[in-house]
This record gives sequence, structure tokens and C-alpha cells, in this order.
Amino acid sequence: MAPRPPKQPNVQDFQFFPPRLFELLEKEILYYRKTIGYKVPRNPDLPNAAQAQKEEQLKIDEAEPLNDEELEEKEKLLTQGFTNWNKRDFNQFIKANEKWGRDDIENIAREVEGKTPEEVIEYSAVFWERCNELQDIEKIMAQIERGEARIQRRISIKKALDTKIGRYKAPFHQLRISYGTNKGKNYTEEEDRFLICMLHKLGFDKENVYDELRQCIRNSPQFRFDWFLKSRTAMELQRRCNTLITLIERENMELEEKEKAEKKKRGPKPSTQKRKMDGAPDGRGRKKKLKL
Repeated sequence: MAPRPPKQPNVQDFQFFPPRLFELLEKEILYYRKTIGYKVPRNPDLPNAAQAQKEEQLKIDEAEPLNDEELEEKEKLLTQGFTNWNKRDFNQFIKANEKWGRDDIENIAREVEGKTPEEVIEYSAVFWERCNELQDIEKIMAQIERGEARIQRRISIKKALDTKIGRYKAPFHQLRISYGTNKGKNYTEEEDRFLICMLHKLGFDKENVYDELRQCIRNSPQFRFDWFLKSRTAMELQRRCNTLITLIERENMELEEKEKAEKKKRGPKPSTQKRKMDGAPDGRGRKKKLKL
């Protein structure tokens, strides 16, 4: 690794200092290397290694020290970044964006320890404006977008369950699953009905919901002698519920498409024309004569 000045400040890209600061620090580094007679080694991995080596060496050979004006500017710029944000704060901020989505700033602020909501709001605004300056931006964005995709999936599942449950006045007794060819041999429709209805009641995206669902099964008189269902683990219940959710989403989609097709078949509703005449049944009434 090429040498750096011993007393250069430790600035991180996630602290979002003004870009001009990095220009001045780079100039300082180049001059330091010139003073110690540093020679740039050739990088054999580069296709034009000789040319790249020559260009880097030229930068060092022509380097000049920072003048008084630039030194003053550097000190001023060093106060303009997020100096009170360290790597731990940054990692908490990224994980919070992954967990809650970039727009839920209220919950993101709660996740970053030691920072006020105002500080997190200010940092977030700058982060999204200048995040392309970060070295690992592709990795960071992939992490956040994976989390946001999970959030959207949860919203989609909640909507599907709300729609399905909403079709019945007494879903715990009336709900039917459209299995198609995916019925399976292990679970009965009565068990599946209870799983879906109770999952919806508990809140499917709640933490440890499948542990709670398992406990509800064990406490239910309905399944007092159902040893199969009572012996399922939380993970097995989750897998079964995921299968049922997929079936429900497919059913909802088919019903939605069927409804659209029926609406299209019926055609648009005929618009009733306003009759501007004097109210004759055929709409062809004559104008009333004015009495003089």
C-alpha cells in the first residue's frame, strides 16, 4: 500500500464531507510521497500497466504542498461533514432502512442509538442525495432493496388475507380453500381453515406469530384429539401457511380476472342524456311559447 502522511485526518465516505476536502487531502498525499521519494510500482494486473504507472508517478513528481489559503480551507471543510457519525451508527442506519424501508424515517430514527430523530432525518436526506459517492453503494443498495422487497411482499400477503377473510361473515366456520390439485394428504380443510383464520387474527407479520399459532392450536378444544396438528412445529405450521397463502393469492387473482372479464362483457353503462327540452317522454318536446 502506498504511504500516507502520518497526521492526515481519518475521514470516511459515509460522513459525507464536501468533495473539495478529498481533493485537498489527495494533493497533500501526493506531495508527501514526493518528499519521501516514493516510486509508483507497476501493477501487472492492468492492461496498460506502464502508462498507468507513468501517469501516477507524474502526479507525484509535479505535486506541490498546500498553500496557506488551502490549509485554512481544509480545516474549515473538516467541520462540514457528519463528524459525529461513526461506522456503527452508519451500519445501524443501513439495517434500519432494510428493516423498515427508506420512507419510514420515524422507525429508522428509533433504530439508530444515540441519535435524535432530527439528526437521523438530516443524515437520511444527505445520504439519499449523495449515496453514489459511497465505495460499497451497490452492496448497500442491494441490502436495502432486499428488505423493501420483503416489506412489499408482507403488504401483498396482508391484502390477500384481508380479501379472502372479508368474503365470509363467519370465516372460522365458512371459509373454503380452493386447492385445485394441491390439496395434499396431511392437513384437513378444517385444520387449514383454522390456520388461515387464526393467522389473520394474530397478524401474520407479527414476530413469533407461528409460535403463537402453535399455542392456539394446543389450547383449542376443537383439536383436543388432533395429535397430528398439535404435534406440528412452528416451522412446519409456517410452511403449511405459506402454501395456503399461495393458493389464496391464486384464487384472488382468478376471481379478479373473472370479474374484469364480466365487466368487459357487460360493456360500459349507458349514460343518461340530460333532457334540455320541456320534459316530453320522447325527449323531442317543443319549446314553450312565451306569454306576452
